Amino acid sequence: MNASPPPTTAARPSALQLAVRLLGAGLAIAFVALLAFGLTTTATDRSIDESLSRGVPVQAPGFDLAAFEPGDPGRLAPVWRRATADGRVSLTELRGTPVVVNFWASWCDPCRAEAAVLQRGWRAAERQRVLVLGLNQQDARDDARAFLREFSITFPQVRDPGKDTARSWGVNGIPETFFISRDRDVVGHVIGVVSDDQMQLGITAARTGRPVGARTGGEQRPTR
Repeated sequence: MNASPPPTTAARPSALQLAVRLLGAGLAIAFVALLAFGLTTTATDRSIDESLSRGVPVQAPGFDLAAFEPGDPGRLAPVWRRATADGRVSLTELRGTPVVVNFWASWCDPCRAEAAVLQRGWRAAERQRVLVLGLNQQDARDDARAFLREFSITFPQVRDPGKDTARSWGVNGIPETFFISRDRDVVGHVIGVVSDDQMQLGITAARTGRPVGARTGGEQRPTR
């Protein structure tokens, strides 16, 4: 009677093959992690716009930034002096005053296109005790100051050297303009270069607290 053949044993992978497999698995995990990170950091947060589309104002995310240029606050000088007493400005310190926040940078060509619109809007807003506030981001100080001089901008300015504030507000491009009521609710939003009509509509919304929704303006440049 013939003896049955011994059971076959699968060949064990070599150390090199194991290393290659482990490397491949590691690369796959890293790719998935990188993709997830990219989605969470580049996707625009549209929660403000979604709320405004339903006619519901939403609490502004807030900020606490260095005061950059005071401009000429006019009737709102007492508000500005109080808010900047420590050299910084928070949105909480401006509670009780309607505010228009404009995200901009000197390297942004569309920001140059809307500078005159914002300055005209500021003249009208100041008479109604609505503060227009420029939020300069990702910019060199000297370049930003040269921009303000070139376009004779007189509304106050704060500064964020990076884009953390923009990210918390869901801003991925500039310019963008938010209209905020005296209760710190966002009642209007313009994505891109704001027009005179959009500016006036937003100022009225900030003063009255009645939401006007999110609107598309002119051109934008991606944040850096």
